[in-house]
Amino acid sequence: MKNRKWLSYPYILWMTLFIIIPLLMIIYYGVTTKSGSFTLDNLAFITDPINRNALWLSIKLSVVSTLVCLILAYPLALILNNMKLKNNSFIILIFILPMWMNFLLRTIAWQNILEKTGVLNTILRFLHLPTLELINTPAAIVFGMVYNFLPFMILPIYNVLIKISDDTINAARDLGANSFQTFLKIILPLSFPGIISGITMVFVPSLTTFVISTILGGSKIVLIGNVIEQQFKMINNWHTGSGLSLVLMVFILISMAILAKYDKEAEGTSVW
Repeated sequence: MKNRKWLSYPYILWMTLFIIIPLLMIIYYGVTTKSGSFTLDNLAFITDPINRNALWLSIKLSVVSTLVCLILAYPLALILNNMKLKNNSFIILIFILPMWMNFLLRTIAWQNILEKTGVLNTILRFLHLPTLELINTPAAIVFGMVYNFLPFMILPIYNVLIKISDDTINAARDLGANSFQTFLKIILPLSFPGIISGITMVFVPSLTTFVISTILGGSKIVLIGNVIEQQFKMINNWHTGSGLSLVLMVFILISMAILAKYDKEAEGTSVW
């Protein structure tokens, strides 16, 4: 057992170099000025109307995309579970295959589909139907979020559903429960840990994304991730960017804590 402890050292080193040290740097820059003195002005910069609106829009679009992913993913996970295939790895591969493609390329592909002269409007013109103005709108950003993060909702729910014993479902039906009652009182409660994990895995990257909003939203849609990116890359103000990052981190921790409160049985979702 003592020798096995050495196996954890590479991970500890990796975590220290790429998680703990960068996090400490963000905290340091977030609460100091360029001269090194302590300040909370960097955090208070979130109250600026532009930043406040960007944060609110980020939360709103993240909630919408998470709900859409949940509505799409749960029936798909149920269908996969009910197929009862001996080897369903190929079906699972189909769902995770888009994740093997570069994230940036997947998003650019949606830009080519949704733009005014893109694939979608070309098909609509061919069918003599009205074209759609989707690019550079919140709807386009939601499309991109759902497409990129949907597998992160499907897999946790599916992994929980396949662990539900058929004996449990059969016992409920033997006691007189119909299909709807069985789903509502047995399947849904038992799959709740997977739902919570999926919501967390979709909501957090949706809230912090800036690539999707940059490509599909253009300069018209600004999310809090874009504001932070501009502070670091364009304005070269690490202090303000770090302060906004800390505020965003607080929102993420609060959301994870709320989700963990309703998921007492799930493993690895508690943040306290």
